[in-house]
Amino acid sequence: MSTPFRYDFVGSFLRPEKLKEARKKYEAGVIDKAQLTEVEDICILDLVKKTKELGYHVITDGEFRRSTWHLDFMWGFEGVEHQKTVEGNTTFDAEAAMIDDTYMTGKISVKHHPFVEHFKFVKALEDENTVAKQTIPSPGQFYAYFTGAQLLQTTLEIYGTEEAFAEDVIKAYGEFVQEIYAAGCRNLQFDDCVWGGMVDAKMAVALTGRSGETLENYKKLLLELNNKVVENAPEDLVINTHVCRGNYHSTFFSSGAYDSVADLLFGEENVNAYYLEYDDERSGGFTPLAKVSGEKKVVLGLVTTKTPKLEDKEKVIARIHEAAKYVPLDRLYLSPQCGFASCEIGNKLTEEEQWAKLKLVKEIAEEVWR
Repeated sequence: MSTPFRYDFVGSFLRPEKLKEARKKYEAGVIDKAQLTEVEDICILDLVKKTKELGYHVITDGEFRRSTWHLDFMWGFEGVEHQKTVEGNTTFDAEAAMIDDTYMTGKISVKHHPFVEHFKFVKALEDENTVAKQTIPSPGQFYAYFTGAQLLQTTLEIYGTEEAFAEDVIKAYGEFVQEIYAAGCRNLQFDDCVWGGMVDAKMAVALTGRSGETLENYKKLLLELNNKVVENAPEDLVINTHVCRGNYHSTFFSSGAYDSVADLLFGEENVNAYYLEYDDERSGGFTPLAKVSGEKKVVLGLVTTKTPKLEDKEKVIARIHEAAKYVPLDRLYLSPQCGFASCEIGNKLTEEEQWAKLKLVKEIAEEVWR
């Protein structure tokens, strides 16, 4: 079994209150790591049980062992350090995100990444109807984080050139892929906000510190990094990608249609499937999907995780058929536009409302793809 499925989800779920409390106690030194892990295990077992009961075929750990969708992965690399942020360091629709300052202190490498053990726990919960999926930030996302306008100088001080850093990103990701593949992973998802930021021309310049031809070459390099890691991965490892415009506490980071990145992202990125944000007008229309090359699949994120209000079923069905004008219906799938908790704070809805959203996604998919 491999992802995507007709009704699917991106990966993260709202953290249960007892998990949030345990995390606070751990950070305050009240409980130790083993006690925190025990609570995480219990919450993940309950999450997987509910996922199976709802009839979904993919299972994840809900990212319950992470504080953010991307930084915890980076912290598993040698040469990467982090510390608590004092002030919000990224603005999401006028809300400051309280996520750790993360920076390089030396050349990167990876060995015995903690995510591998995290995956083994979920892998053991697979059955004949389900498959475990592991989500990580894309290689391009990792590279862009440390070569953006704010951190480029530090990276150059360590590596000398951007090219040398790019080579190490490919090498380190290759090592991680081999390690998690050996642990039984056959479904890997690259989460990627880079392309979601590039759709906004002004933001692309501000974030990267690049413009014009230099920016275009930078985009091509990000694509190459992703493709190199896919190319070097085992043939039976399914690699999909999720493109996001920000999802912190029900806010967003950028806006813009896919048109400006469609040639590279849809035409040339060699993934199996795209999980795409399409829950409101900020994502534009479906026309750019015509650029999706080969037999690649598209998972339409038409149900939002940002608000509790349930979508109109008929309107969602109509949008699926509209998208089918550009990608055949048999290569289309349905999911929420993003996870329910890209960061530990989670989005502004309850766990009950979260499951109602997933129930709706399943109902719609079963009606469309009978």
